[in-house]
Amino acid sequence: MATTQKSKPTAGDSRIADNKKALFNYAIEERFEAGMVLQGWEVKALREGKVQLTDGYVVIRDGELFLIGCQINPLRTASTHVTADSVRTKKLLLHKEQIQRLIGKVEQKGFTLVPLNLHWKGGHVKCEIALAKGKGEHDKRDTIKEREGKREVERAMKSRNR
Repeated sequence: MATTQKSKPTAGDSRIADNKKALFNYAIEERFEAGMVLQGWEVKALREGKVQLTDGYVVIRDGELFLIGCQINPLRTASTHVTADSVRTKKLLLHKEQIQRLIGKVEQKGFTLVPLNLHWKGGHVKCEIALAKGKGEHDKRDTIKEREGKREVERAMKSRNR
């Protein structure tokens, strides 16, 4: 007798949410994968994709990393004995040496920590964070020009193949 279960994310590491604004607004120097401390209702909401990462940022307090501004909307079926705070500050988990290195880099002028995406890895939620420098307005314009140029080339190649 076979039972049907909702399939959990497998070793394929499925994405939960992306921060597309981060790649546009920042020049990425280094990437890190951090674990997250979550409550049960948050994990359930993440399985349903009820998360928004675009306004999120990472801060360092007392030698620990925290994700602020990541909004996880509770499900309607959330438990009644838990008060769900959708913008709760979430602790990120990294090795102490990595945190010390990040503290040193962030104290340098212009570096910041931004979340890039949330994804499943081995049944756990991971947050990919990046050490980044903010782009100037002219850099953003260059990014737009480059993207439009690629689109035009793809259109030309597509019409040529027809």
